[in-house]
Amino acid sequence: MTEATTGGADRARPDSATPDRGGPDGLPDGTRRPATTGGWLLWAAIGVTVLLWASAFVAIRAAAHDFGPGALTLGRVAVGSVALAAIHVAVLGRRRRRDAVVSGGAGAGSGAGSVGGSGRRRLPGRVLAAVVVWGVAWFGVYNIALNAAEQDVDAGTASLLVNLAPMIVAVLAGLFLGEGFPRRLIAGMLVALSGVGVIAVSTSTGRFDLVGVVLGVVAAVVYGSSATVQKSLLRRIDSSTMTVLGCLAGTVACLPFAPELIRALAVAPASSVVAVLYLGVFPTAIAFTTWGYALSRASAGRTAASTYAVPPVVVLLSWVVLQETPPAAALLGGALALAGVAVATWKRRGRSGRRWRLRWWGA
Repeated sequence: MTEATTGGADRARPDSATPDRGGPDGLPDGTRRPATTGGWLLWAAIGVTVLLWASAFVAIRAAAHDFGPGALTLGRVAVGSVALAAIHVAVLGRRRRRDAVVSGGAGAGSGAGSVGGSGRRRLPGRVLAAVVVWGVAWFGVYNIALNAAEQDVDAGTASLLVNLAPMIVAVLAGLFLGEGFPRRLIAGMLVALSGVGVIAVSTSTGRFDLVGVVLGVVAAVVYGSSATVQKSLLRRIDSSTMTVLGCLAGTVACLPFAPELIRALAVAPASSVVAVLYLGVFPTAIAFTTWGYALSRASAGRTAASTYAVPPVVVLLSWVVLQETPPAAALLGGALALAGVAVATWKRRGRSGRRWRLRWWGA
């Protein structure tokens, strides 16, 4: 499919053809909100995701001295699973109320009731297996690699390494999801990547840690691959269900680290325990929910490109939380990264060339 059809044709497909796979708000793909509301919600979802994922790098560094990579991952995803389960219950309740209104308003003979719970199909075994593998990879392997990397490199450098992922997503989405390689997307990503490089040079401690760098690149590859797989699976499963099942799968996979987590919790200071709880509730449960919402309504390449804004936010949070004043070059790099995000995600509309707006539904 082309980038334009990724966001359009899929949503136009009736519910009778595919299961309800709307985002966290429970809307099926065939149901579209007014453009103004949808655009505002998408902006908000991307903003929340960027801010919370950026804060995760700082929180990981805060807890890294008291929790090993595996124990920190298990604590984070276990808390995240509980929070995601609560969010999912709320989503299901909203769907039931919506379906009841739709069924009651359409009348007994209209057949509209098939959109409701009785019209949903059980998840195919192959899709469920793919979700489990995806969850183990992103919630398990990615977090362990990132936590291990931040044992050796600072939060800013780790965020820069991980932000190779949007480029990986764009390439994989172009190859396997049919989103193509729009010139504006590629140009914007190159500009953003140059900004990321400037930040890397200006905030580097001068110590090159090969293990930390390799682990950061591994995290980026897992992130990029997982985001692409998630976009593909969202054609068959709604984002809320996929996220909670994936996080549960990651939690089960990390259970071998339970003894280490218990020992760490017994001696860790309250600040580190709070950091683990924060990682589970906010960067995991809330941010992955908003990420799934955005990814189900936009192309994988453009959604991933927006996360190039994460490193500048990490620099700002380090400045505020850790009292680290970023050098002027880091601010310049942040500005470049944000400019690249704008180039990759903004599109001129109409022939007059007088109006510009964010277009998440295709090129």
